[in-house]
Amino acid sequence: MDLSNLKPAEGSVKKEKRIGRGQGSGKGGTSTRGHKGAKARSGYKSKMGFEGGQMPLYRRVPKFGFKNINRVEYHGINLDTLRKLAEQYNLASIDVEVLINHGLANKNERVKILGRGELAAKLDVTAHAFSASAIKAIEAQGGVATIL
Repeated sequence: MDLSNLKPAEGSVKKEKRIGRGQGSGKGGTSTRGHKGAKARSGYKSKMGFEGGQMPLYRRVPKFGFKNINRVEYHGINLDTLRKLAEQYNLASIDVEVLINHGLANKNERVKILGRGELAAKLDVTAHAFSASAIKAIEAQGGVATIL
């Protein structure tokens, strides 16, 4: 066997149905569209979710919930993460720029410092928001929590 006698597997390649090419093709006349009605005509398009006049699913199912357009999303970073970062890179102060540079936050995100874990040394932290326990832990070590 070589490249000159390659063939597709038996039955894997079917001939295309040539629709609307006369009665001899077996697909002439109505061109497989049935008789009359909107679906037989050109340019037919049904509304998405249309169920033939029956009340569509998206209207049968009850709606619930509420999306507050004024909600402010924060990316949470815990104290134990800050401690690891400070120990690894010998940092005395951490701000949003440092977090972005080390891949802990995105430049478009607001950062909130959360209180899980403990700090081992004094740290000055600057972020968009702090939890009460995080502020308490930072100030207990003699550090400063600055809100942007």
